[in-house]
Amino acid sequence: MVLGKMKDVAESYLGQKVKHAVVTVPAYFNDKQRKATKDAGTIAGLNVVRVVNEPTAAALAYGIDKDEGERTVLVYDLGGGTFDVSLVSVEEGSFQVLATAGNTRLGGEDFDNRVIKHLAKAFKAKHDLDLTSDAKAMGKLKREAEKAKRALSSQLSTRVEIEGLFGGLDFSETLTRAKFEQLNGQLFKKTLDSVKQVLSDAKVDKADVTDIVLVGGSTRIPKIQGLVEEFFGRKASGGVNPDEAVAFGAAIQGGAFERQLLMDVNPLTLGSETALEEEGMRRSQIFSTTGDNQPSVMIKVYEGERSMTKDNNLLGTFELTGIPPAPRGAPQIEVSFSVDANGILEVSAQDKGTGRKETITINNDSGRLTKDEIARMMAEADKFADEDKEARERIEARNGLENYAFSLKNQLEDAIGLGGKVDEDEKETLREAVREATAWINEHGATATADDFAEQREKLSDVAHPITSKLYDGGDAGGDEYDQLEDHDEL
Repeated sequence: MVLGKMKDVAESYLGQKVKHAVVTVPAYFNDKQRKATKDAGTIAGLNVVRVVNEPTAAALAYGIDKDEGERTVLVYDLGGGTFDVSLVSVEEGSFQVLATAGNTRLGGEDFDNRVIKHLAKAFKAKHDLDLTSDAKAMGKLKREAEKAKRALSSQLSTRVEIEGLFGGLDFSETLTRAKFEQLNGQLFKKTLDSVKQVLSDAKVDKADVTDIVLVGGSTRIPKIQGLVEEFFGRKASGGVNPDEAVAFGAAIQGGAFERQLLMDVNPLTLGSETALEEEGMRRSQIFSTTGDNQPSVMIKVYEGERSMTKDNNLLGTFELTGIPPAPRGAPQIEVSFSVDANGILEVSAQDKGTGRKETITINNDSGRLTKDEIARMMAEADKFADEDKEARERIEARNGLENYAFSLKNQLEDAIGLGGKVDEDEKETLREAVREATAWINEHGATATADDFAEQREKLSDVAHPITSKLYDGGDAGGDEYDQLEDHDEL
């Protein structure tokens, strides 16, 4: 429908038939979603000659007439609902995406929502009325919040005025840029996590980034620009309209298809049985064992959009053996995914302690889904999105509680660490709390919700924190070392 409408608009403007198209998609789209986009183009009567990542298209727009040797361009794309970052190598008209990352649930709408919540609180403070359950009033707030956000990109304050907002009452409130930045500061800073991830995945130091390109309407926010420029220690490149860069790049790609060489990363949704990962060129994650003296781990590789592996497509299985005897959680096993330019997937697992490594290679058509299967799985992913989210949150919460209890148990047995720094009564208090948590998991783990696990995690922390916090600065540094989970998942 959208592509069909765009075809009509283009034909109306050009006065001639349009048969071919270059279509851009978010960088996080996997192979199935890209194929679906191409199929949509075919249905609209278009020959889709290329499906290009949006950040790649933006880099292409920036790369016009840039024959200044090799450049490394970071494309920071923050739109209304999604956020993408790509690192692109540009040399003599050749564009290669080194890595991509992003957040599908972060964008301008999230900034609006923070403002809406703030304004609703201000209304309640003035009139002692809660308007959040009134859809019409919230709709008015949403429109004005977006207007205020846009205004604050060019001025230091703005006035939000709404007649008859709720209960016949008018509303008037001044919103400053400083307040807007305070409300959204955490979200703004969160975007830098993806920037760091891209640099890490591509193994590129931030000092080696030669150009920064800001794409998407939300990059007009001064604080966003400032954070990115402060991180890299240089100004972002100008001359690219953030709202038009992607479309401009797609037009260039279409017009110069035979003259430009573009090698694009195709992020697939891939993962092990422990956690699904959204892949760029290469991604690694540290896992560990689930039992004491576990001699091997089985790695199962899946593709799909569902949270539970049973609902996805199994691509392959391999085993890493020869793990030396060690307590649960001690071995460090690095599982890496890499996809080459031909779409061939390689998954490896390496024991960081011994260096022992096993690898599986999966070709583009090896065990992959048919068109009908893809359509079915995508439909199921949409249908069961809420159910999958709930299941994923439940598993994460259970893992969090189990890992925390196990971590405390291990630390109590460490005579040099926590075990040697607390008295016997405190040790027994912690042991009993861990036993209770473990017993609760065994009894209720199959039916408990994410909130139930979180409640038990908090209950265990309430016992552990006062004891561990006494070891640091009289309690002010409060047990962070012991409350934080180790940075690995379990296999």
